[in-house]
Amino acid sequence: MCSEERPEVEVGDILRCMGDRINSLGLSVHQLRTLSALRDCRTAALGGHVDACTECGSLCVSYNSCRNRCCPKCQGQKREEWIEARNAELLPVPYFHVVFTLPQELNSFCLHYPAEAHRLLFVSAWETLRLFGYNKHVKTGMIAVLHTWGQTLSLHPHLHCIVPGGGLDQNGRWRNLHKDGKFLFPVKAMSRVFRARYVSMLRESSVLSPEIIHTHFNGSMESLFSKEWVVYAKRPFAHPSHVVEYLGRYTHKIAISNSRIISYQNGMVRFSYTDYRNAASKKVMELEDTEFIRRFAMHIPPARFVRIRHYGLLSSTSKKTVIPLIRAQLPAIRICFIDMRKVKPYDRKICPCCGNASMITLEILPARGPPKPATSQKPTETKSKTVTV
Repeated sequence: MCSEERPEVEVGDILRCMGDRINSLGLSVHQLRTLSALRDCRTAALGGHVDACTECGSLCVSYNSCRNRCCPKCQGQKREEWIEARNAELLPVPYFHVVFTLPQELNSFCLHYPAEAHRLLFVSAWETLRLFGYNKHVKTGMIAVLHTWGQTLSLHPHLHCIVPGGGLDQNGRWRNLHKDGKFLFPVKAMSRVFRARYVSMLRESSVLSPEIIHTHFNGSMESLFSKEWVVYAKRPFAHPSHVVEYLGRYTHKIAISNSRIISYQNGMVRFSYTDYRNAASKKVMELEDTEFIRRFAMHIPPARFVRIRHYGLLSSTSKKTVIPLIRAQLPAIRICFIDMRKVKPYDRKICPCCGNASMITLEILPARGPPKPATSQKPTETKSKTVTV
């Protein structure tokens, strides 16, 4: 019998041990449904199948995945599929990694109005990059991924953006922002424009009211200008092929992976984290299971909220026509994709024991759900009137 290697403790294990105590955390219906999916992922509750290898004779029982975007066990395949779709869009130009971060003063607003707060984060970040590109007389683009967590599962909303180091000029010709390709835009100036754009859009937001300003901003939004907002731009990637591996690291990442959970005993969860304020040292934090799940649930995005967005030259409406146009202008440089990813595409036909494509399905296991509700239809005269309980 073949079995999948798995961490000793997973988020699903904690959820199953907590049981009905999850209902006392004051979570929304959407959050509870998401946690329920994570709890049942790859268990008999969702059904599965029994496969056998015709070569070595091994049997494998596989349970179905929940396919939820917040599940620590369901992101590998989705990440691979997304990366493969991005391969055709890479250009032989410099790429930069830019991070836009919201200050702590907005945490309360982000916690109670996540959809609006994060929507404004996307829009203001793109408006900032678009404006700086406009000042350089080019139209640029970006791919942005929303993360809302820190290493300790605290609230830390920020965007990871991949930005090409150039754009199209007024004549439709590609032009690098700088000749050496080693500089994007000044981060201090970007920080102030980003702050001004976000606060301006927030004041015009339909959800903002005097009560919200009093509750979440102490009656005034001037505190948002009391310090500089963080905008960080890393050095350009050494080669365009590195962008593919880098995107896979961030696109389908969740608040915490199962590999970071060390133990779960007596209602206490111990997990590792990286303290970037202390020379990126590795540390261990211990939380009660209720507090651990409460923090985890903070980072469940609102229903139908899109966490990965494409703008400008890389948007879905323009990249099909613009990308081929840019490639025709640039020197033909072969981009070799480096396979640096740990997760390989899953193939049910590959035997995990002998590695041959010889797996066949012997049996389908049905999902285990609650019993179907009794019908409200009244019994007919031909049926027996005796009811056995």
